[in-house]
This record gives sequence, C-alpha cells and structure tokens, in this order.
Amino acid sequence: MPRHKIVVALSGQPNCGKSTMFNSLTGSSARVGNYPGITVERMEGYHNTDDYRIKFIDLPGTYSLTSYSMEEIVARNYILDEQPDCVVCMLDSVALERSLYLVVQLLEIGAPVIIGLNMMDDVKKKGIHIDSKQLSKLLNVPVVECVARRGIGKKEIIEEIVKLHDNKKLSKDIDKYRFDISYGHDLDPAIDEMIEVIETNNFLTDKFPSRWLAVKYMEEDDNIQQKGLYKKDVHDQLIEIVKNTEIHTEKTLATYPEAIIADYRYGFISSLLKQNVIHRAQLLKSDYSDKIDKLLTQRLFGPLIMIGVLYVLFYLTFQIGAYPQSWMQMGFDLLGQLGDTYISNELLRSLIVSGIIDGVGAVLSFSPLILIMFALLCFLEDLGYMARVAYMLDKVFRTFGLHGASVMPFIISGGIPGGCAVPGVMTARTLRSPKERLATILTAPFMVCGAKTTVFLMLAQTFFPGKATFVMLLLTLTSWFFALIVSKILRSTLIKGAPTPFIMELPPYRFPTLYGIVTHTWDRVWQFVKKAGTVIFVISILMWALITFPRLSDHQKEVFNSQRHSVIQTFEINKTKLSKYNLKTALSKIDDIEQRTALKNSIGGKIGVWLECISQYCGFPWQANIALIGGFAAKEVILSTLSTAYSLGSFNPDESPPKTMTPQDITGATSKVQSKPVHSLLSLPETSLELRLAADPQWTIPAVISILLFILLYAPCFVTVVAMAKETSWPWALFGTFGSLIFTYFLCVGVYQTIYLFY
Repeated sequence: MPRHKIVVALSGQPNCGKSTMFNSLTGSSARVGNYPGITVERMEGYHNTDDYRIKFIDLPGTYSLTSYSMEEIVARNYILDEQPDCVVCMLDSVALERSLYLVVQLLEIGAPVIIGLNMMDDVKKKGIHIDSKQLSKLLNVPVVECVARRGIGKKEIIEEIVKLHDNKKLSKDIDKYRFDISYGHDLDPAIDEMIEVIETNNFLTDKFPSRWLAVKYMEEDDNIQQKGLYKKDVHDQLIEIVKNTEIHTEKTLATYPEAIIADYRYGFISSLLKQNVIHRAQLLKSDYSDKIDKLLTQRLFGPLIMIGVLYVLFYLTFQIGAYPQSWMQMGFDLLGQLGDTYISNELLRSLIVSGIIDGVGAVLSFSPLILIMFALLCFLEDLGYMARVAYMLDKVFRTFGLHGASVMPFIISGGIPGGCAVPGVMTARTLRSPKERLATILTAPFMVCGAKTTVFLMLAQTFFPGKATFVMLLLTLTSWFFALIVSKILRSTLIKGAPTPFIMELPPYRFPTLYGIVTHTWDRVWQFVKKAGTVIFVISILMWALITFPRLSDHQKEVFNSQRHSVIQTFEINKTKLSKYNLKTALSKIDDIEQRTALKNSIGGKIGVWLECISQYCGFPWQANIALIGGFAAKEVILSTLSTAYSLGSFNPDESPPKTMTPQDITGATSKVQSKPVHSLLSLPETSLELRLAADPQWTIPAVISILLFILLYAPCFVTVVAMAKETSWPWALFGTFGSLIFTYFLCVGVYQTIYLFY
C-alpha cells in the first residue's frame, strides 16, 4: 500500500495538450479533442507507485482565472477551496507568451506550481529555442519539457511532484508560494489601501489571500464581489476605492483598472522571456513597444539615450524654471524687507526674517524648479520609460553584486532626481535575496532625493553659472557610481552571497495625458511644499535659536556702536570726499561683522567652529558645518540653515573692524564689496543666499565640490534611518548611517586636497 497521498490539479489553456497528458499520467480515458472547452466537467484519475498514490484532477481548460466563464470559476474555486498539494500547468510552448498568463495568475494565488512545456517537438521544428532551465530559475518553479501525445515528460512530472513532497515544500499555507506583481503607481496605492481594509476586518481572509482578493475587486470580479456581500459595509468600502481608482485612471491614462492589470501581467511575461528564455523572439507577439525597446534598451545606445534624457530633463528644468524661481526669490526678499521695516522688536524681527522667511523661503523658492522636474519625471514614468531603465541596468547591477530589481528602489530614492529614500528603502522588500535586499537598502540613500535636489540646484546655479545642467547630471551619475561601488564592497565582504535572477514587468508604452501629469506632479510638489511648511518650518526655528543664542553682551554691542559712531563722524568731517554710498557701505560692513561675531558666539556657531578642526581638511566653511548637522533631520534644512546663517552677514567672519575709521578705510571697504565675485547672479535680490555665498571667499570651487559630494553621500536623514531599521534592524541602520558618514568624510578629504593642489 502506498504510504503517501498527494493531490495534484492539472490545469492549462484549451488545446495545450492537458487532457492528453492527464491520460498519459493516469492511464484513464478522458476524452481528447482539438477544440476549446473539451474538459468542462472535472475529471479524476490516479497514478500509483510503491510509496505514493497521486490523485490527478483534470480541471477545465481555461485561458485565465477570471470569472468570465463557468470553466474559469470551476478551475479557480477548486484551487482556492480545495488547495491541492500542487498544480501542474501545461503550456502550449509554441504560444509561450500567451500561455504564461495562466501561470502568472496561479502564482498570484499562491499555488505550488509545476510547469509542463508541451509541444516541444513543434517548437524545435519552428526553429525556436526555449531555455527551460532559465525559465525555471526565473520563476522559481520546476519546468518540465513535454510531448504529451508521445508520453515524453510524464516520468519527469511525477519525479517533480514527489520531489516537492520529499523536500517538505508542500504547504497548506497558500501564501508561502505566492508572489506579487506591481501594477504601477496608479493602482498599487489603491490595492494597498484595500488590503488594509480587508485584513483589518478579516474580510474573507479565511478563504482567499488578501492581496489576491483586492486585485479581484479591482478587476470587478462579479463572483468574488457576490461573496463579499456578507459584510456589506466592508464590501461597499472596497467598491468605493475601486470606483475612485476607475475615475482616476480614466482621467490620467484614458483606460480602466482591469486593462492596466492585464497589461502589467503581459509586461511581466514579456520581460521574463527577454531574460534569455526564448530565442527568435520575433515569432512572439510583436508590437510597437518591442520595436521601441530594441533601441531604448540596446546595450550601447540604451545607456547613452538614458544619459541624454537626464541631460534634457535638467536643461529644461533650469531654462524654464529660472524666471519663476527669481520671482519667488524676489517675493521672499520683499517679505523680508517688510519685516525689517515694520517689526520693531529686534529679536522677533530676527526670528521672522532670518529664521522663518529666509529659512523656509530659501527652500520654497526652488519649488518652481522642483515642479518642472517632477512634471518631466511623471511624464517619463507614465510613458513607461522608467521600467526600461530598470531592465537595461540589470546586467550592470549584477556586476556590482546587486539585483536588477534594485534599480527601482534606487530610482524611487532619487536615481533620477526628485525621489525620496524612504519609499525607496521600502520598495526593496520586493527583492527575494535578503543579502541583495540589505545591500540595496544601505546604498539607496546615496541617490539624489528631492531634498538634496533643492540644495544642489542652488549651489550649481551659484558656483557653476552656465554649467548647472552638466553639474546636476554629473551629481546624478556620481550617486549611481558610488552606490554601485559601495554595494560591490559590501557584497564582497560583509554580505557575501550568490546573485538571484531578475524578473520585472515592462508596462506598455502609453502617451501620458495632461491631467495625469498634472495630478501626479501636484501630489509630489504638495508633499514638498507641505514638508517645507511643517518639518522645515519647525527645524528652521530650532536652528535659528541655535545660531542666535546666547546673544552678544552689552559690552560687545557697545564696541560695534562706537565703530558706527566713528564712521559717521568721519563722514561728517569728509563730506566732500565721500559719498553717501560709501557711508552706507561702511556701516553695512560693521553690521555684517557684528552679526557674524554674534553667530560665532551662539551655540550653533561654537559647534560649527569646533568642528572646523575636522572639517577644515574637507574645505568646509564653519557655517556649512551647522547646516550639515541640521541635514541629519532633513536634507532641505541644509539650505534653510545656510540661508538663516548667511542672512546674518555676508563677509569673512574672521574680519574685525579697526579701532577708528578713516576715509581710506571707508573707501577700501566699498571697493572690497564691489570686487566680490557674484558671477551671473546680479539679477537676483540683493539679499539672496546665492549672492551671499558667492561673496564669501571661503566658498572656493574645491570647497564647493567637496561639499556637494559630502551632501550627496553622507548619512541619510532621520526618517530614512527609521525606515532602514524597520526593513532590516537598528544595528544595520546605524551601520549604514555612520558607515556612510565616515566613508564620505575621508572621500571628501581626498577629493578636496587633490583639487586644491591644482586649483
């Protein structure tokens, strides 16, 4: 008597040879024909060995597991309700792309699958080569080559069924075998929301996987929706989410959710087959997307086109955004002037003007550039180009010990500037290998997130006029370069491990709608503005307090007041030799020196000056030290803190006023102001951060390059660190934080010292 009983469901599309293989496996006489729907009724049969009694259930032939026909409902309900030990899915290998659609749906359910590649003799006659081992590796399921009518593959299928059992891989927990496909940024958030509703209310979770159930609701599966009526309030909540998503996709993509789901499944299959699974792919379904992909993902031209696309993105950002940016800067400058004029209390005026207007305004003034960049990025995403970038970079990533799926976390984190490391780190969940996932999480924060972008845009415009586009492109490529280098180091030392295969869906090209671009862009810009109005607002006030208190003593203030009095007396005596402009300039210089002295006397100033013993080797001005500390909270704070600090003066902080002011001193001060390098920024407001930085001699080109590199790579913001800890552990998150800080410091020391030698 056989000691073990195994239940196996046999599925497949009509005319794939499923019933023929059923007869071969069981020796029964199920009817075989060459037209669809022959096995409408469920057929049963047995295959016996010394140790096993395998029960085969011949399910109705079906193209998919939707609920359009009775055959589909019967097949799907059996797999979900009866949960067989495994499902043998027979495929027509001649039409492999179409046949794999059913496999994808079985895997989404979570069924343990064995694939039977039938009609392999016909495949070879047509000159097509299918690499079954590669297909098995990519899908992580057994694949057996078959010719059902000749009994070829029968023995191997039995062996694979037994192997699953002997290795104890069979499980009644259907979630163990399921893998999820992303359906794009238009559907995934809605599906995630539905999953939360389903799991919170235990809605049909005893019968169906929660994600699969959410997708079925999104597909408006009538059979599933009828089952959900037993909890009408939850059912209605899910239907409401579906309706809102339908309205959104109709307006943004001119299509509906079910079509998007089907497109992404076929995109997944198309990407799968391109991973050296099938040769002479032109015999497969060919459309305009494939023809475009031949150019955009070509080994040589693909990366060049990608770099060109990035360059155009930055070029348009600077060219179009220059005017609204200058208008916003003038607006904030006007607000500051109004504050200076109408707020009489000195401390309150400093808080409002230097802390809030200059701090938050410095970030918000770059919102036009961010808006344009986000709009262009949304266009590329909705077009379908971003997925091609991920596919194209797979081989490059493998060289550095990463996975092709690591591309998307990198891109989301800011691989193409404007992303955020937090969702990028969370996206790394999709990587199967824990070690590749860890390497991705530790290096994703190197990318140019939206917060860093604001700082880089300002510094690039200020110190590299006319070359800002090239600088932004170079920073982006540098972030990728160091992410890959560090990943290679990590994968060769601390987190060694073999690479895993890469599979990714390639969505079809769709020309984006104007409404879709506007909607997606506004969502991102609003997050940026909201962050500036909340987090950056609060931190700007805190940083203002750090660089304002303690204030100068009365004695110190009296010294500066006496200098002003001396200047005015000198002007009164020498009215014929000096102009009012000379007087204003000299007084302004004393004001700046006083404010700089006060800044260095503050808590933040003392910290910044103290850190100079370390940062001087990187060429950092001490004000930058304060800003970089604030950057641990949020990278935008670097910009707001610099603006607050430099709103307190624009001259060398090491300068001190002479004991008396002669006419020559006043004239000399005037000429020194006029000789400051302001590049091409004269059209900006007189108090703009760009002019103040450009006028500070400590911000040399070697120092600026070092600072840009440091901001690019040093420790991630606090929120990202928390996300890293949740996805890995606190030790790894802290390692990523302090490890990147130490690595970046020594890198910047080397870069600065090298450039300084030749500058």
